[in-house]
Amino acid sequence: MATSANVPEGVNVKHAYQTSFGSLADGTQYAGYTVEAKSENYKQDLRPELLKKFNVGMKAIDTTAGGAGTAGYGLIPVYVDPEIVDRSRKFTPLTEIMPRVSNQGMYADFNVITAKGGAFTAAEDASLTETDTTYSRVSVGIKFLYAVGRVTGPSQAATPSYMLTGFQPSGTGLPGSGFSSAAGPNSLQREVLVKARELKELEESLLVNGDAGTDSTQFNGIVITQGTTNKVDKNTTALDLSDLNLAIRYAYDYGGRPNFGVASSDTYNDILDLLQAKIGFMQATQSVFWGFSTVVYNSMVGQIPIIPSMYLSNTSGSKSVYFLDLSVWEVRVLQDMTYEKLAKTNDSDKLMLKMYECLICRAPTFNAWVGEIA
Repeated sequence: MATSANVPEGVNVKHAYQTSFGSLADGTQYAGYTVEAKSENYKQDLRPELLKKFNVGMKAIDTTAGGAGTAGYGLIPVYVDPEIVDRSRKFTPLTEIMPRVSNQGMYADFNVITAKGGAFTAAEDASLTETDTTYSRVSVGIKFLYAVGRVTGPSQAATPSYMLTGFQPSGTGLPGSGFSSAAGPNSLQREVLVKARELKELEESLLVNGDAGTDSTQFNGIVITQGTTNKVDKNTTALDLSDLNLAIRYAYDYGGRPNFGVASSDTYNDILDLLQAKIGFMQATQSVFWGFSTVVYNSMVGQIPIIPSMYLSNTSGSKSVYFLDLSVWEVRVLQDMTYEKLAKTNDSDKLMLKMYECLICRAPTFNAWVGEIA
């Protein structure tokens, strides 16, 4: 029983008592054993009844009290892992492997020889007539690639730093290529990193599947540029090593020397299986090209490294592998990736990243491919 002499200042004794015992008289035994003069020992426990009467609005505190994001009385802090993994990421090997060449002006212009008049034999002191060489001009327009983001002021003030796994704007994502994490110390810099990845993934997509005929804002990628030139048509049948040899021969016969291969991931596995079966269930030859390991195909023009692409189709009947002579392919760049802040009109920072570029192939006949693989 508390008295005014031993009660701390500011404590309401009556309220504290009523919270536990309600109208139960002071000094009443509510639990434990008791002895009355005309009865045997017995146990008394009034706590269950007290609980029924006085637990209104009260709740036991457990691990679910005020779970993450609930309003009111969340008592347990939420600890968010500082690592963010981009589940939507795609690897971008072609953006690193394709030769990048600076370009002046709004078009990539180049000349090609489409036919030579030819040399000839003649008799001694015969009249000599010149032969004409046919030249042609090719002009490919520069296209404009953008990624735009916006971060509000409160977000910049409140968002902690995060580690973004696989968000580096450069890097192929293939073994040994250094496709590592990047720090986003605040929400604005994190947004810049994410937009940089978006821009590189767009570039990779256009390098493979860009189609200026369908969308004039795009440049033609490998699939459209090569078209049906030097195609080995499988007509929805399985791939064989002889198909690869035939495609490479097509390119060779037209003057090309393919030195790089890119295949859909399923076709890449098909090639692995064929090579391993060919050499007696041993691992297919692998070498380091461009800083990472690739499967190497030994062909009539020498070793050709082959890599998988996430942007080529794995649908049966639409699978493919392309053999390219990189000496005739270029990414012509008017302006490489550039960061700019956009106009500030409210409590936020808007930004953009941009690239001005196009893909050119000086001689599609120097390349070949196998298509419509089952």
